[in-house]
Amino acid sequence: MSTSKHPKGLYLVFATSTAERFSYYGMRAIFILFLTQALLFDKEHAASIYGSYTGLVYLTPLIGGYIADKYWGIRRSVFWGAMMMAVGQFLMFFSASMLDTKELSHWLMYGGLTFLILGNGCFKPTVSSLVGQLYEPGDRRLDSAYTIFYMGVNVGSFFAPLVCGYFGETGDPNDFKWGFLIAAIVTIFTVILFETQKNKYLIGPDGKPLGIIPDAKREQPKEHKTVQQTAIDKDKKMRNNLLLGALTIALALFFYWCFGNDWVSIGIFTACIIFPVSILLDGSLTKIERDRIFVIYIIAFFVIFFWAAYEQAGASLTLFAAEQTDRTILGWEMPASWIQSFNPFFVVILAAIMPSVWGALNKRGMEPASPTKQAIGLLLLSLGYLVICFGVKDVQPGVKVSLIWLTGLYFIHTMGEIALSPIGLSMVNKLTPVRFASLMMGIWYLSTSTANKFAGTLGGLYPEDGKVKTLLGFRIETMFDFFMVFVIMSGVASLILFLLSKKLQKMMHGVE
Repeated sequence: MSTSKHPKGLYLVFATSTAERFSYYGMRAIFILFLTQALLFDKEHAASIYGSYTGLVYLTPLIGGYIADKYWGIRRSVFWGAMMMAVGQFLMFFSASMLDTKELSHWLMYGGLTFLILGNGCFKPTVSSLVGQLYEPGDRRLDSAYTIFYMGVNVGSFFAPLVCGYFGETGDPNDFKWGFLIAAIVTIFTVILFETQKNKYLIGPDGKPLGIIPDAKREQPKEHKTVQQTAIDKDKKMRNNLLLGALTIALALFFYWCFGNDWVSIGIFTACIIFPVSILLDGSLTKIERDRIFVIYIIAFFVIFFWAAYEQAGASLTLFAAEQTDRTILGWEMPASWIQSFNPFFVVILAAIMPSVWGALNKRGMEPASPTKQAIGLLLLSLGYLVICFGVKDVQPGVKVSLIWLTGLYFIHTMGEIALSPIGLSMVNKLTPVRFASLMMGIWYLSTSTANKFAGTLGGLYPEDGKVKTLLGFRIETMFDFFMVFVIMSGVASLILFLLSKKLQKMMHGVE
């Protein structure tokens, strides 16, 4: 499909997302190494911090999406989100500059993570929902548009580990600060790019500027209510609020029993149930809208298992690359952080191919429905981990394996990601009522939030000398045991989603 036929605004969103993702993935590429090599946290504690950070990064889009929908609009949310992320990156730079002052360095690091989390919450759901607003409802170019948008995300993700890893991961813990500083500078560039070009290119199909008026004010239910109906609605709202309050308390107590004082886990897992329920209680939803939203929720549940395994890239797979992978090429040792560029490199290549593949299948009446594509993505994820299981099976501790195994894993995972992630974004946009556009995108990212926190927990199972680790009674003593957890988890999730696909397709009520 020719990209020249897309609105020019898509390319502004593409460029803005490229710069913002450079910032995020540049920091992420060296973050777990910064925690273990500079701040000297053990792997389990570092994985927990990593999981909490990445989990909250995908939780706050709920709040940012709500604010954008109700009050700020997309443009203002993008601006303030990027500004907060810039502050966060500078605080990370100062944290890495003060390693001798241990307590201050830790507080600056936590402050930096806080600003990055809040800024990402404002930025991420609004930019994603903006793509869909550039097109008329039902425009068949939308899947292709989200794939192009996804390419922009991964162009930034590809260069970020190379640049930030080159300057930050030198073997000297004091040099991590340069990686964070570069990420901060690129975030500032994002703000400048968006602010100078938004009025020229962010134009809807009707010729009106996008992102100024909050979405909830653009689409209001057109109905005239009697005094009696208004009173009934008020009672319903109060009853719903009481129900949500009681459910929140019950879930918080349950998760407290499960996780103890881990308030990040309690907050994320409680929110992943409360916010979706709150949307379903909205009285303005029609039956068809409610069915379509249920489809998003069901698929989002299965997506949790995809990202929990996939997001090991920034934690356990980076540690595996650093400690147990032979990265020497013609006498030169590749930095471990550079391996995080493999996935976005493959994404850029495959994202240019996949729209043509889906288009060719569509012409033959063979294109899978969105739920089936998600199941294919999970299956490919399981196969990727199965490949690396062959690479590490019977390998003795201290022996490094060939880089080809990690390369194969990332290539197969990328095929799975292309089948799942951009199609998922497009599906959310097509199935969601406009008045909930950014909020529902935030709820979609909530599944990724839950997955990232879960990923941190699973990453803590990474084998370490002198520590016995178990999951549901399964002893994890070798890397083979560790990777088999992800083979089984994602494989079972894929099978169940395949079996549900036909039913979900019916619930979409004609949306493809």
